[in-house]
Amino acid sequence: MTINRREFLSDTALSAAGLFLGSAARLTGSDDNPDSPSYNVMKELMKYRKIDSHTHVYLSPETGPEVLLDFADRLGIEKLVISRPVTGFDAPHSEYAVSNDMMISVMKKFPGRFIAQFTLNPQYPKESIEEISRCVAEGMVGLKVYYQVKINDPLYYPVIEKMIDLKMIILMHSYSGLGRGGYRTKYGNLYPNESTPEDFAEVARRYPEAMLQFAHIGAGGDWEYECKALQDFPNIYVDVSGSNNEGNILNYALKYLGEERLFFGSDNSYYQSVSKILAADLTESQRKKIFFENYNNMLKKGGYNVA
Repeated sequence: MTINRREFLSDTALSAAGLFLGSAARLTGSDDNPDSPSYNVMKELMKYRKIDSHTHVYLSPETGPEVLLDFADRLGIEKLVISRPVTGFDAPHSEYAVSNDMMISVMKKFPGRFIAQFTLNPQYPKESIEEISRCVAEGMVGLKVYYQVKINDPLYYPVIEKMIDLKMIILMHSYSGLGRGGYRTKYGNLYPNESTPEDFAEVARRYPEAMLQFAHIGAGGDWEYECKALQDFPNIYVDVSGSNNEGNILNYALKYLGEERLFFGSDNSYYQSVSKILAADLTESQRKKIFFENYNNMLKKGGYNVA
């Protein structure tokens, strides 16, 4: 059997088998025409340089660095931006330092493949600023934070200002609940401290020079609302990671956010994330930007870009 570009997005089981194993006949045709029944998906995928802007190492036994590199090599992902956020609400600062040390170790064990981000909790203000300096000195680039504290909480202001000075991006776990009974609750998320689009917008207004990454619009939230709510803030970037393969997600994000504010990312859901981009109605130039150039241009602002 064969598959064309549009069928690839919806047939996730077969796309997973073909991309992970590289052996499904339906993904290995010889035709370069995207609408041809013998369209070669793997050949198309390997045309593009890729930076995965959102992955995690050691969050589970299945996410060791060797596993990530196996996926990356199969899918032609050149660099993976890794972090290990602390998920507990009452964890001491020492746990954040341990997570950062693990990322430093991975980065040094596999030089050239990983871009490591540090994590912190601004409820430890002095320790957090010191930890940023320590991690940057070790070669880490960027901040990944979870939902212990909302991004617009004043506790984050010194951290954001430090990241502005360093010209580094802040990747924040984020979500927008789907609401109930036909209306949206402003803070209807599962966790009360999850950052919403409104929280990001508030920070973007206060710090227009900050670089903010709104995480995983493909993670099951209301991505239509997220794109609309973020459209007027050019310093907020969006990664399209997540395991949800809803149709039109990329086209919709492109319409409201533009082609230069979208990052390729997986959040460890690899085949779903590459398939979204290949299946969307994107030009060759737009694919190149989303897969690689947009994130690399962001890195370039601080002198950390990939050659």
